[in-house]
Amino acid sequence: MQVSVENTSALERRMTIAVPAERVETEVNKRLQQTARRAKVPGFRPGKVPMSVIRQRYEDAARQEAFGDLVQASFYEAVVEQKLNPAGAPAVEPKSFEKGKDLEYVAIFEVFPEFTVSGFESIAVERLSADVSDADLDNMLEVLRKQNTRFEATDRAAQNEDQLNIDFVGKIDGEAFAGGSAKGTQLVLGSGRMIPGFEEGLVGAKAGEERVLTLTFPEDYQNLDLAGKAAEFTVTVNSVSEPKLPELNEEFFAQFGIKETGIDGFRTEVRKNMERELRQAIKTKVKNQVMDGLLAANPIEVPKALLENEVNRLRVQAVQQFGGNIKPEQLPAELFEEQAKRRVVLGLIVAEVVKQNELKPDEARVRELIQEMASAYQEPEQVVAWYYKNDQQLNEVRSVVLEEQVVDTVLQKATVTDKSVSYEEAVKPAQAPAAAE
Repeated sequence: MQVSVENTSALERRMTIAVPAERVETEVNKRLQQTARRAKVPGFRPGKVPMSVIRQRYEDAARQEAFGDLVQASFYEAVVEQKLNPAGAPAVEPKSFEKGKDLEYVAIFEVFPEFTVSGFESIAVERLSADVSDADLDNMLEVLRKQNTRFEATDRAAQNEDQLNIDFVGKIDGEAFAGGSAKGTQLVLGSGRMIPGFEEGLVGAKAGEERVLTLTFPEDYQNLDLAGKAAEFTVTVNSVSEPKLPELNEEFFAQFGIKETGIDGFRTEVRKNMERELRQAIKTKVKNQVMDGLLAANPIEVPKALLENEVNRLRVQAVQQFGGNIKPEQLPAELFEEQAKRRVVLGLIVAEVVKQNELKPDEARVRELIQEMASAYQEPEQVVAWYYKNDQQLNEVRSVVLEEQVVDTVLQKATVTDKSVSYEEAVKPAQAPAAAE
């Protein structure tokens, strides 16, 4: 087999492969012999059809099958021989496939970039530290109470944070418009659900009252047919309900699966969850800074095939998350290219750090992480056992731990500054990570 390789760009390769005619004919004859054993031809018993008849009827099909299998097999042999690492399936251009002659074709494909990860010393990381104070815990208990707010009917005038049940009809130039009317809608004043002025216009209203609101849709309103237009809403207030926060009692604690431990036991469990969230938030912020640093220090070219595959994965995820009747391929690729490029580049860089430093998942850290996740459940031992019985889930945890080890490897040489902050600042979501260049 003859192989020649041409570098047409930094990552693209044009490989010409010639498979000897003898090998081609051997493959074709093998398929014809297989066909002869099962072919049903009028006038002949099965398995007794002369090869000349078999060849006349089935040789073209056998040759096409042989072509496909030979291309697949010879391409694999060629990339191994040439020590190439394809990043995707090749585009195949046949050049010669005549009976009695060598099979010759051109395979065009991209290879994974070859590079060495460097620049750890140039990476600067700010590592936060914080504690969960009693005040932080008290604030969290109030948040949990507000999340479980109940509304009770009241005769007083409506105020912010009250829930109103309303009917309304919206008109533009005296004509009702699509989506501008509703009956029995629940609206919490101050929630910002409606256009500016709508909720404010209902403050002070009582059950049974009707109000007419003259408003203007924002210029940047999502429905371009309504953007910037003046509208009149006739609103009937059916009921006004005021918020009632639940008491911190056994009934409330039971909603979170905590029973018979009282307020002290509940506070202990909430604190544990907050501390777990705090550790994860700090870890995530450090990781994002390390990854941003690796990207900046190691610009690499991305194989188009890997980028396209990642874009398609993100399309599928978007459809699964938001639903609707849209198909993944209908979503514009441009929406996902930046995120896809970052993920692909980071995947290549992280894999190279693992290779360069001969890293393997630390099984003690794997168990520790599983136990950490399991501690959020009522039966943590069962959760730990479940992970160790499911190879796919266990390998996902191993991948997380391996990535953490990559971060630790970088931190050994990076410039790390420790900073003490409040709990709120530590758990506040980090800014969106920088895009790969």
